[in-house]
Amino acid sequence: MDNFVEAEAVAKLWGISQRQVQALCKQGRIEGAVKFGNTWAIPKDAKKPSRKYELKPGPKPKTTEGEQHG
Repeated sequence: MDNFVEAEAVAKLWGISQRQVQALCKQGRIEGAVKFGNTWAIPKDAKKPSRKYELKPGPKPKTTEGEQHG
């Protein structure tokens, strides 16, 4: 078990929440991750998976009547 870390450590390393790491493990997106009881064991050398999709840009700002954007 020396080659594994818990989800909390991976979350800090990758800059995401522990819950997100657990979800990635459950989805099978972290190679080599295994579950022991309620704890995920993740290989120390695991790579952060890329996003499944790209984020869409936010809503465009509304303009008031008579205002023009150039």
